Amino acid sequence: MHISLKRQVALVTGASSGLGASAARALAQAGAAVVINFHSKAEPAEALADEIRAAGGQAVAIGADVSKEEDVERLFAQTLEAFGALDILVANSGLQKDAALVDMSLDDWNTVINVNLTGQFLCARAALRQFIAQGMRPDVSRAMGKIIHMSSVHQLIPWAGHANYAASKGGVDLLMRSIAQEVGVQKIRVNSIAPGAIRTPINEDARAGDAEKKLLELIPYGRVGEPEDVANAVVWLASDASDYVHGSTLFIDGGMSLYPEFRGNG
Repeated sequence: MHISLKRQVALVTGASSGLGASAARALAQAGAAVVINFHSKAEPAEALADEIRAAGGQAVAIGADVSKEEDVERLFAQTLEAFGALDILVANSGLQKDAALVDMSLDDWNTVINVNLTGQFLCARAALRQFIAQGMRPDVSRAMGKIIHMSSVHQLIPWAGHANYAASKGGVDLLMRSIAQEVGVQKIRVNSIAPGAIRTPINEDARAGDAEKKLLELIPYGRVGEPEDVANAVVWLASDASDYVHGSTLFIDGGMSLYPEFRGNG
């Protein structure tokens, strides 16, 4: 199956590293013009934009804090200034501030919820408004627009010591499904990706030394995922190849969400 996103414009939040960078690169390779959003790390975002342009693609890097309404509005305005339209939003920005609940500060709770959940609301709202304003673009896609929320296996699996993160991802699940229920009639597709353990900087400590062996006990497929595993799914969900997929979460986790600790214990 050949997937082409030519003439489409994609905005990827939190794209200076990790899953966001991999998704932006893959979308560009499929032909989309890509906006690489970053919060505080401009240099890697600019380097990725340079890489995409050097390969013949179109890309710009734009800084914005997705937890702030005014930043999000500016991010989308600058996207339109750069490319004139928007077809795909990958709402990827996310962070962790881990602690046992009894030790968790209100600031750490709010920071995670504001970025991981409120940020996805603000970006989805801005994308929907733009999709509706520009209308159908039948020459580029069967859908009026596509939103891909980045969730986590922890929208399903409780995670002691990470209650703020798990709560934010549980919220992303119902946010996505509620939006999908609301806007499907307008030919706007909304889905989520829920990664498990992926080899990115955010979980480097969880893979250090012998920790990766312990981690593999939670992954029936027997390997840690690569960013490309998620990026391939982003491209598919952004394309007409998945045109009948709406309101769904695609778990990319090697089976982690199967609760493998229960193998042989039935």
